[in-house]
Amino acid sequence: MKTRLQKIIAHAGICSRRRAEELIAKGYVNKNAVRATTGESVEAGDKLQIEGKHFLVKSSTQFDATVLAYYKPEGEIVSRADPKHKKSVFHQLPRLKQGRWITVGRLDINTSGLLLFTNHGELANRLMHPSYEIEREYAVRVLGTATEKQISAMKEGVESEGDVLKFDDITDAGGEGTNHWYHVTLSEGKNHEVRRIWKEMNLMVSRLIRIRYGNLALSKEMSRGKWRYLKEYETKKLLSSVSMESTGQETLYLESLTKKGNVQRRRR
Repeated sequence: MKTRLQKIIAHAGICSRRRAEELIAKGYVNKNAVRATTGESVEAGDKLQIEGKHFLVKSSTQFDATVLAYYKPEGEIVSRADPKHKKSVFHQLPRLKQGRWITVGRLDINTSGLLLFTNHGELANRLMHPSYEIEREYAVRVLGTATEKQISAMKEGVESEGDVLKFDDITDAGGEGTNHWYHVTLSEGKNHEVRRIWKEMNLMVSRLIRIRYGNLALSKEMSRGKWRYLKEYETKKLLSSVSMESTGQETLYLESLTKKGNVQRRRR
C-alpha cells in the first residue's frame, strides 16, 4: 500500500500536516536520498530523511496507539506557543521520546474538563471527524433558567454567525439562586459552539466543563491539572468507536533509524 508523504509525517507525530508540507517545500525532506516533493507517495521500504533525522517506512497490521486523558483547568491554552499566554496544556504532559502529543479537539482558555491526547494521528482525526458522530458532553452553568421554548429551540437548531448549531440533548441538572446547571451533548465540534448556542438564548455561560468525550467520561478520581494514561480496555473501546479495531488491515508507520536502540513506532 501507499500513502501521501505529508500524511505519514503528520501521523507519526513529528509535526502537523501543514508544517510537513512546508518542510517538504523547503527541501528539508528526502525520500530514498532524493529531495521529496509535496504530494508524492511512500510505501514500505522507503527511507526518509526529515530535518536530518532518518526513518524507515514499515507496514504493520497492529494498532499501538497511546492515549492520555487530561483534566484541563481554566486558564490554560490548547496551543504549544502563544506569546500572550504562558500556561499551556502541553507543559503539563509527560514527554514522548519521539514525535509529539496530538490533541483530540480543543477547549478554550475559559473551559475546563476532559481533554484527550494521542500519539496516533489517524485516531485523533477520526475522533474529531463529524462523520463518526462522537458525542461530547458538557456540564454548563448559566445565569438564569432556560424555558421549555428555549430548550426546544436549542435542540432544533439556532442560527449563529451563519452556522446552524444545536444540542443533541439537554438535561436539567439543577441549581441554586441565579445559577442553574445543565448537561448538554453534541456530536460536532464547531468553534465555541456550546457558548454560542446559549448566547443566542440570551443566557450567559458562567462555567463550562467537558465531562465526557465519546465513551470516556471524566473520572472523579482525576483532579484539575492531572493526567493519566488510558487503560488497555479503554483504548480498545475508543478504537472500536471509530472502526479501528485490529482487523488485520495493513497500515504504514515510521521507524526511527537515527538512534540505535531507541526505536519507536508510528503509523499512518
